[in-house]
Amino acid sequence: MLELTAIFGGSFALALSGALMPGPLLTVTVSESVRTGFKAGPLLITGHALLESLLVIAIVLGLAPFLKAPLVMGIIALVGGGMLLWMGVDMVRSAGGLSLKKERVSNPSRATARPVLIGILASISNPYWTLWWATIGLGYLIAAMKFGFLGVAIFFAGHITADYAWYALISLGISRGKRLLKDKTYQVMIRICGLFLVGFGAWFLFSARGYMAKAGF
Repeated sequence: MLELTAIFGGSFALALSGALMPGPLLTVTVSESVRTGFKAGPLLITGHALLESLLVIAIVLGLAPFLKAPLVMGIIALVGGGMLLWMGVDMVRSAGGLSLKKERVSNPSRATARPVLIGILASISNPYWTLWWATIGLGYLIAAMKFGFLGVAIFFAGHITADYAWYALISLGISRGKRLLKDKTYQVMIRICGLFLVGFGAWFLFSARGYMAKAGF
């Protein structure tokens, strides 16, 4: 029991240290929280968690060496960088027509699905997220696997609890401050978030060159 508690605590602390670092997921959490309020953070992390659960299964099945291959990382960086560029440019271009007064939920199911999908896209487009799981995450996951399925489940629970806690806190802070925002400030924030995504996309595309070079391309 003590070992399993340690696995949960260690996984929580490790995931929290990673969540605190700026990245595409944090950027879209800020922009979506301004648009849809507190629920954005939990919904984005739900998409993130769905993707991570599949990745954990893949690692348990022995696909970690494949995920660390330079060619695979290069392809992820290339496609992911392109996705982030597209998302960022779209946010910058559409920011001028956005208004907090116009934000209405006409289709609740669509309003729920959108952040979940964005959470998946923001995660999978980040090659360092895959690399983290294939290296640092793999080490902790192997330790948890000694306790069988229960160990893996507790490890994942600790990891995803940290993500939910941090991003829910971010969404709460943004949504509370939303009442003080004017449309002009809102549009500027969306543009800044879009520019950050463009920056991340360009960085990932640049890093793809290095991975491809290592793969012999």
